[in-house]
Amino acid sequence: MIALAACAHLPSQPRGRPTYWGFTGPWDRRSDASVQAHGGSLDQIITGWIALDTTSFRPVRLYPDSVRSDSTVASRVMALITTSFGNRFHPEIIRGLGENPEFAATTAGAIASLVDSGHYHGVVIDFEGMTPRDLDRLLTVTKAVADSVRAHGVSTVVIAVPAGDTAAYPAALLLESADLIMPVLYDQHWSTSPPGPIATPEWVARNLGARVAEVGAARIVAAFPLYGYRWRKSAETEVISYDDARRLTTMTNTPLTRDHASATLHATSPEGWELWVSDRVLLETLVRAARQLGVSTFALWRLGLEDQAVWEFIGQSQLAGR
Repeated sequence: MIALAACAHLPSQPRGRPTYWGFTGPWDRRSDASVQAHGGSLDQIITGWIALDTTSFRPVRLYPDSVRSDSTVASRVMALITTSFGNRFHPEIIRGLGENPEFAATTAGAIASLVDSGHYHGVVIDFEGMTPRDLDRLLTVTKAVADSVRAHGVSTVVIAVPAGDTAAYPAALLLESADLIMPVLYDQHWSTSPPGPIATPEWVARNLGARVAEVGAARIVAAFPLYGYRWRKSAETEVISYDDARRLTTMTNTPLTRDHASATLHATSPEGWELWVSDRVLLETLVRAARQLGVSTFALWRLGLEDQAVWEFIGQSQLAGR
């Protein structure tokens, strides 16, 4: 039924000029360099990182934001508001805040003050790890945050949602407070899962199609990966950039070849590691699939890890309107 509903929203042709957003990693100089070189190709850049403390539930600015002071991008910067702290999400924060609307409103006001002081004109709210039983509390907190940041001049409120979890994150209800939703269309395989592609075209089309069926394509920002993972037998999985994947496979004489079923570059070493990494071809494939569903706004996670050829593709797609 979901597939049939998605088809009802499918346009005969992709509509409008595609727009691209980018997430920075404020701890990574490569991210700053990417913004300096290619920020002009991005309509929005998420540079501020505001997290909720796991003990006090108060917002804290996780990293200095050097990008926002760049006059060439200052009018396009946004802030990420997240419960990710210490390498994992903390849904208990939202459960606690949602049980006490007055406390939620106070915390939302503190978030809005940080957003205002950073001169961010938009926010992306990312409260992952919730369950369907948490829905009322999630809606309470997201509404409080959205109302508070708008009162401080924010023009765009976006809520990031897990790609396939429509029960815990129903788009229509979340959009009662937000302007847009952002399905997170990566980590199909993740750091603690068995090795595999980050986002296959089939997986993206299925999950994005379900979200389009919920609320239509115009209210969706599709988030795609620019990174990869290297799974290791004797150590933790590491995030890897396209350039580092190329460098590693060249140095170890390990073939880096495309898995055609997933359109993803892949390498397996006799030394016991395996990597999957995004590149221009994968991004172009995912954007094409999303455009066929009518989606025209894309967020890239994360800047500094990308194949440099993606910028040529982005420029060409913007000029061609496809």
